[in-house]
Amino acid sequence: MKKLYFMLATLFIVVTSSLQAGTAYADTEWLNTSKLDQGVVSVSYAVPKDKRIKVMITKGSSSYTYNLYASKKTETFPLQQGNGSYKVSVLENTTGNKYKVVTSETIDLSLSNTNAVYLSSVQNVSWNSSDKAVLKADQLTTGLTTDEAKVKAIYNYIVTNIKYDYTLAANVAGDYIPNNNSTLATKKGICYDYASLFATMLRSEGIPTKLVMGNTSYVDTYHAWNEVLLNGKWVTIDTTVDAGLGKGAKTTDIAKSSTKYTAVKYY
Repeated sequence: MKKLYFMLATLFIVVTSSLQAGTAYADTEWLNTSKLDQGVVSVSYAVPKDKRIKVMITKGSSSYTYNLYASKKTETFPLQQGNGSYKVSVLENTTGNKYKVVTSETIDLSLSNTNAVYLSSVQNVSWNSSDKAVLKADQLTTGLTTDEAKVKAIYNYIVTNIKYDYTLAANVAGDYIPNNNSTLATKKGICYDYASLFATMLRSEGIPTKLVMGNTSYVDTYHAWNEVLLNGKWVTIDTTVDAGLGKGAKTTDIAKSSTKYTAVKYY
């Protein structure tokens, strides 16, 4: 799979400091914090057709950057860097890879359980109760009483039924976002799709799950996998790699050694 450098966009974006709060693009109602107790915020912003718009969420020296799309009125984003002060900014492209700040707000996060964010629906792990992925997770876990059993049932379904999409991997767009219902319908996807689908299905069952981006010794390209909270510990699970191993009739443990993975971003 091509390296998904768009997940590292903050390394390549130059942001000017000019605050354009008085422009036509600014909206005092753009930031919704009603689900702050779930560790997420929502951004509602009218994206002009002729503009590239991003959201940047910064805590300390670390930033996460996301695209906003004209087709989506509202997008939800995680505050996954722990409790504390966050700055949420809307950025407008000026030229090349340069952006200016259109508007920004500072918010404080104080969760008793910071893992709550990994149960939420966000831009790249997007779901609601009527989604096919959620309904399938309910079906697969019917009668199961432990998180371990639910994780295994959903894991077995994904690694058995979802095939790696080499065509998509060779042509994936820089702003690609997984669509879980599409992944289920086509039974194909890249690592990003595998990880998003697995996170969606587990989150819908109340099991905290991270979508992780970074590098691993298992593959030679930028990669996506999951970490799942089981018995108070984060367990590394890679459905993409294991789906490939299964095709070769190799046996593998569901849990991977975290030492073989280097995380760059968590969602």
